[in-house]
This record gives sequence, C-alpha cells and structure tokens, in this order.
Amino acid sequence: MKFIVSSTALSSHLQAISRVINSKNALPILDCFLFELEDGTLSVTVSDSETTMVTTVEVNESDTNGRFAVVAKTLLDALKEIPEQPLTFDVNPDNYEITVQYQNGKYSLMGQNADEFPQSATLGDNAVRVEMEAEVLLGGINRSVFATADDELRPVMNGIYFDITTEDITMVASDGHKLVRCKTLAAKGNERAAFILPKKPATLLKNLLPKEQGMVTIEFDERNAVFMLESYRMVCRLIEGRYPNYNSVIPQNNPHKLTVDRQQLMGALRRVSIFSSQASSLIKLRMQENQIVISAQDIDFSTSAEETQVCQYAGAAMSIGFKSTFLIDILNNISADEVIIELADPSRAGVIIPVEQEENEDLLMLLMPMMLND
Repeated sequence: MKFIVSSTALSSHLQAISRVINSKNALPILDCFLFELEDGTLSVTVSDSETTMVTTVEVNESDTNGRFAVVAKTLLDALKEIPEQPLTFDVNPDNYEITVQYQNGKYSLMGQNADEFPQSATLGDNAVRVEMEAEVLLGGINRSVFATADDELRPVMNGIYFDITTEDITMVASDGHKLVRCKTLAAKGNERAAFILPKKPATLLKNLLPKEQGMVTIEFDERNAVFMLESYRMVCRLIEGRYPNYNSVIPQNNPHKLTVDRQQLMGALRRVSIFSSQASSLIKLRMQENQIVISAQDIDFSTSAEETQVCQYAGAAMSIGFKSTFLIDILNNISADEVIIELADPSRAGVIIPVEQEENEDLLMLLMPMMLND
C-alpha cells in the first residue's frame, strides 16, 4: 500500500484531531491514528471511546485501498519537523512496517492492525437534524463553554445545553454560580428538541470552527451527536439527563440598572481583586449616582483596595458582593464595549447583558452574589 501526501496538509489535520486523544487510555489502540485509504481519499480517525473524530486529506497519488493504525505521538512529532514537501508512505500489509520517505531522508516505524480500532457509534432512526452557520455555532460555544461545571454529582451541568425550537436555538451553560444564555435567531430546528454537549467535544469544536466556513450539520438522538464540518466529522456521546429550567432562575424586573464601560470595569476588578481574600475572592460593588466603587479587603493580611469608576446609574444607592474571578470571566466573554448590570437586591443574582447585541443574537449572563460581611 503506497500513497503520496503533502506534509503540511497531513500535519495540520493530524494536529487538529489529536486533541481527542487522552493522555491515558484503557485500550492501547486509542493512542493511535487510524489511517484508511479508499479510492484516492485518505481519512484519519482518532477516538477516546466517548468522542471520535474523522478528517479527510487529499492524496496526490495512491495505489491500493487499505487501513492501518500508527502511534499518534511519534508521527505527530516527526511530521512537525518537516517543511512543506510530498511525503511517500509505503506500508507493508503483512507486518504493518511503515516507511515514510521525504526529500533528504526517510522514517521507519511500526504500525498496528486497524481491526482493533473501535467503531464509532451510529445514530438511531429517530435522529434529529439541524444546520447552523459555523460562525454562529462558534459564537455560542465561545460565549458559554467557560460557564460549564465540573460536577460529578450533577453531570448534566458539565456541558452546553442546546435548546432547539422552530424559531431559534439557545445555548445554555451553568455551574450553579454563573449562567450564560446565548440565543440565536440565525438558526432553528424543524421541531422542538434538545441535547447536552459535553465540555470536551465543545472545546474541540471551539478549536476547529475558526478555520471553517459555511454550514455545520448536527444530527443527534438521545445518546450521541454527529457534527459534520467541511473537512472534519465528530461523533460524541451526549450527557444524558434533564437540564434544569434555566429561565426560571433569571430574575425579572430588576429595578437597579447600571451601564458601564466593560474594559474599564474589568481593569478595575483585576487591580482591586489582588487585595481580596484568597479564600473567597470577594469584591464589593457599591453603586451610587453615576459612579461605582469597587473595593476588596483581606482581613487576615490587613490589605485592602478601592477604586471608583464613572457609570450611568440613577437608582437608590446599593452594595452587592461577587466573586471577582467569576465576574472577570463573564466580562471577558462579552465582546461589546459597554455592559448593563441589572440588579434587584444584594441577595439576588445580577444579570449582565451587552449594550449592543451581535446580529440575530440575544446574550444574557447571570452571576450569583456573595454575602457581604457588613
């Protein structure tokens, strides 16, 4: 079995899918790339038994169809060092000995029998199909994946919830402290449906989608989902269970509304939070007419900091406490220049929304408050 392929094309595709591979696998074959050559098209598969990703690479010429597995790390590291040029792969089907020839030399390595590689899951007849622009899907994942939890007791919180209706698609993530709801009107389903995408495949998509254009097709049933991109196909196990009613935790009719420059507030939070208690990272926001005072203190080390920022605020003076790292995370994942912080009282969650929403998008973030000592 022999084929010729571009070194940089192969290397970039292998790099992209290699993130699926776990550092420790129960099956040794899962440390490998599965190469399959069929009718002049090379497809490479990786899997961690929960998530499988396949990419296709154009080959310049090939002789016969065939398949073999090869240890991923060795091949990745070897290809990284080769500049753009054709590589000739020569594979002995009897003992899986692989020779890779390039301009000034060759690599010899041992492959493995591809039959041991696990097959990817197939969807049932009741699978639901939706299509989204790559850019829209990337935007939703980018804004929500940071808010997913790592909670063994409540696994449904460990992923992004896709709530699909005939009018829009909403992506939701929450860890119980913060919540992101990103609704897009640029995509919709043919029926009411939902699934929970785990954090790892969501992060893999986040890395692949910036290079993609056009539509992404998503098909899913109650156990698995398939994402079809231009050059990649990902099959992943979904999180099973019922996602909480996210709309019921979003406070309505918040009388206190504060409009502030996002970058300036983030800078102040970063500076002031250095002086907050390391255990709690508590910062206090005090709103009064057209100004916000950001303060923090660490009683154990007798340190404190305070900074005043100009803002638009006309309500009664009030104070609320937040965990600074969570608030900075939220502000970091909003792209608008200014944000509105809506508050009801110091014991209820703060709602943070961008002043200018992206086209066809409705983004809302929520953060639970922390109790102030005074």
